[in-house]
Amino acid sequence: MLDVTVIEDAEAAAASLDPMRARLLAELGEPMSAAALAARVGLPRQKVNYHLRTLERHGLVELVGERRKGNMTERLMRATAASYVISPLALATLQPDPDRHRDTLSARWLLALAARLVRDVGALITGAARADKRLATYALDGEVVFASAADRAAFVEELTAGVGALVRKYHDGSAAGGRAHRVVIAVHPSLKSGPAAPPAGRPDAQGQIDG
Repeated sequence: MLDVTVIEDAEAAAASLDPMRARLLAELGEPMSAAALAARVGLPRQKVNYHLRTLERHGLVELVGERRKGNMTERLMRATAASYVISPLALATLQPDPDRHRDTLSARWLLALAARLVRDVGALITGAARADKRLATYALDGEVVFASAADRAAFVEELTAGVGALVRKYHDGSAAGGRAHRVVIAVHPSLKSGPAAPPAGRPDAQGQIDG
């Protein structure tokens, strides 16, 4: 089971958003039969089987084993991932385009960038899995408390200058066999509730390199 996977197909996205199917996906973190699921969620087994067939058709659940129970053979199903993210690709022509209106101070432009990040990384993960290769990525996540709006503005100015200097230092558009990498930097207010964040001023960096 994957930790997280990206749903790119519109019909698969619709299947995952159905409340009961979403409940079944949440329950299927471990292999379970339709009968056991039916008892867990309070639905007839035939109805659960119908939902499971739909989820399996879209690659959201998979068969991991079979076992005999009396005169029947039970299929043991499991979700293909612990969590799912829906790619903007599922919206087809409605997906946001960050190149349409570039505004570094716009929250909506930041959202469009984030949507493109989900779309592109999801497609890269799919391609890497098909090629049986690891994907070279890096992520930095942290939190900083600004004493004032002026400090925040100064931080953004220094961040822009610093990243720009790194890009100019390492960018080589003429390198034979060089591969372009996209760099996205985001600064936004933290939500007051949600998953635990790293201590203020101490970013949490994680990277993965091509093996």
